[in-house]
Amino acid sequence: MRVISLVLALALTSSAALAGDAKPLAPGGAAGVKKAQLEGIDNGLLIVLGVALVVGIAVAASSGDDSNVPAPPVTTS
Repeated sequence: MRVISLVLALALTSSAALAGDAKPLAPGGAAGVKKAQLEGIDNGLLIVLGVALVVGIAVAASSGDDSNVPAPPVTTS
């Protein structure tokens, strides 16, 4: 859990630090939204990656072993 928290914290802080030297957009000019939309990752790929992530998390959550299983009763004859 600590590793996940650390990775999440690094991801959230590094994006702001890397964007610190970005220049503001020129007023009245195009922001390049259409070009960015055309060059982005395909939506089909994002859906496949999302489904794979959900399935991976579900498998990891369900594959944990239950260490609290009671031992079978011992009988003596």
